[in-house]
Amino acid sequence: MPKTSKILLLAVSAALVLIIFLGVNSSAVSASTEPQDGAYRQINVYSEVLRHIQSDYVEDPNIDAVTNGALRGLLESLDSDSSYLTPADYKLYKANRGGKAQVGINVSKRYGYATVVSVVPGSPADKANLNDGDILEAIGTQDTRDISLAMIQMLLEGAPNSELTVSVVRPRRQTPEKISMTRTMVSIPAVSETMYENSSILYLKPMLLDRDHVQQVEAKLKAMSHSGNKKVLLDLRDVSAGDMGEAARLANFFLKSGTIATLEGQKMAKQTISADPAKVINATAPVAILVNHGTAGPAEIVAAALLDNKRADLIGEKTFGEGAQQKTFDLPDGAALILSVAKYQTPSGKKIEDEGVTPGMLVASAAEDTPIADDEGATPEPTPAKPAVQIDEQLSKALDLLKSKAA
Repeated sequence: MPKTSKILLLAVSAALVLIIFLGVNSSAVSASTEPQDGAYRQINVYSEVLRHIQSDYVEDPNIDAVTNGALRGLLESLDSDSSYLTPADYKLYKANRGGKAQVGINVSKRYGYATVVSVVPGSPADKANLNDGDILEAIGTQDTRDISLAMIQMLLEGAPNSELTVSVVRPRRQTPEKISMTRTMVSIPAVSETMYENSSILYLKPMLLDRDHVQQVEAKLKAMSHSGNKKVLLDLRDVSAGDMGEAARLANFFLKSGTIATLEGQKMAKQTISADPAKVINATAPVAILVNHGTAGPAEIVAAALLDNKRADLIGEKTFGEGAQQKTFDLPDGAALILSVAKYQTPSGKKIEDEGVTPGMLVASAAEDTPIADDEGATPEPTPAKPAVQIDEQLSKALDLLKSKAA
């Protein structure tokens, strides 16, 4: 960050902290004076810094722009899902009713920039060879570091057949790559089903954990109980969207009892989501689950629940880490905060947002095994197309593991 921006950010941050501390201490009564003494000492330091900047800085700064940046940074320092929306941004956000054309990517924020969490198969993003872990440095002319996650998600949407240009930084490559895609009405594929090992292993691959796709999984599991299938392989790689309630329902298909997840916040009493014996479909068949860096949110609930209850083996990579509940707070000037007010925890007590889910059998994806050359000063080669035939080492390991288990 340029020196000027750092100084401006410091100035506004100091002012914000000063206002917050004064507001809190003028409206609330503390049980102890010691924390207040420490707070007031810090206020004196911030006040002195702000005084010097106001009186000695080289030029008159654009306080409005810097204030917005400081507020955005303040929220994003909490977690990737919390956002500050300016009055103009919030007006657009409220007017957005969804249903617009997209390119088929789910994004979050990491390291200050928009990061691809997962890509919908067959979508424009998939055809452009975008992968989980790719960083969207810019959308059009806007640097994603300077806009909130909520606005990033809106910028990715648009009218059908409109063009979207992004600047992408890929893992192990420093030079950004410009990619243009045409927005379309992306359809999520139905749950795919494959039989392995003489139909003894049922492989299921959802791309979304909403009501419709979870119902599809439910129907296939019930049909399995009437067939010769004895084992289940659930592929949750690149599954990053859906509904937390539906995720809990999916986990319950395999659990007769036990905790699926908990949800707790500073002002939210702890809620425990428990398995309902009446909703279980198969509580005994061996289960393996495939996960990767693109496994996020609802899919992490399923993976963690079955792992911690010793109901399934996890194979693949550590998941993304996305599991918070948000609430929107309107501000007097028309702006808004989107704030995480509670976090989901695994049955063993780990916060998914903070730690993700780590499989017992770590197996790198084919994309991670492929080196990308990018010598300093050299023009990088265009990203190669995905090979037509690719060995899925994670799938192979999962099948081997299930084959070794007694039905």
